[in-house]
Amino acid sequence: MHLNLDTSVPNIARIYDAMLGGKDNFAADREAAARLTEVEPLSPRYARHHREYIGRAVRLVAGLGIRQFLDVGTGLPTMDNVHQIAHRHAPGSRVVYVDNDPTVCAHARALLADDPGAVAVVAEDLRRPERILAHPETRRLIDFDEPLCVLVTGVLHFIPDDDDPHAAVQVLTDAMCPGSHLVISHITDEKVRRTRPEDNRTGMNVFAKSNAPMHPRTRRDIERFVDGLEPVDPGLACISEWHAPNPSGIREDLRNVWLGAVARKP
Repeated sequence: MHLNLDTSVPNIARIYDAMLGGKDNFAADREAAARLTEVEPLSPRYARHHREYIGRAVRLVAGLGIRQFLDVGTGLPTMDNVHQIAHRHAPGSRVVYVDNDPTVCAHARALLADDPGAVAVVAEDLRRPERILAHPETRRLIDFDEPLCVLVTGVLHFIPDDDDPHAAVQVLTDAMCPGSHLVISHITDEKVRRTRPEDNRTGMNVFAKSNAPMHPRTRRDIERFVDGLEPVDPGLACISEWHAPNPSGIREDLRNVWLGAVARKP
């Protein structure tokens, strides 16, 4: 597959990869990651904690008997991807990855080539949820009459209000049967706007030059993504603390920047 990539424009998936110490990034991505780290030295730690949060959420849901996962906005493959965690804790699980980035899809397909019976990659966009649900690969692996887990992590804050991400997530949750779970994560800038407004503007400017500007939201706006669902304790919380083995040891400056929640459809 030939990809026509503009490597001069920072790419959010590759910036995240650079933050995690990956190799699937270019100079512009590394420069953006370095600039973000300069503004917020904890940025690489946020990225690592986010991966750990996803792992804990998948393990929890798998432990509840869920055996099918729809991961929307998956990002570049990295350590402990959803299918690896799911297969380790719930053998036989089926996973569909969805992303609108051709680079992400190409890397994911290469990684998953040996397991097409249980894992698939769909090139689609969260802003077109009906197409995700109707895609043949989604329908091949996901039975919407059985409980599933929909993950929408690390992507919602890149969708502007004009594209109505709440409505997009609602379409996905409407398709889930009772007993299904939604996993979300979202960056909020409430704390940074209060304490370091200049840093907040600088960080937003870094993403403004990327392929997807960032749109942080308030805690209440983030809570709206799970309206109508039953939040799993502790509800919407800092990703570093959510079901973490030692939440009391989390530094204060890691709190209330990146929030996450898992919620069950009644």
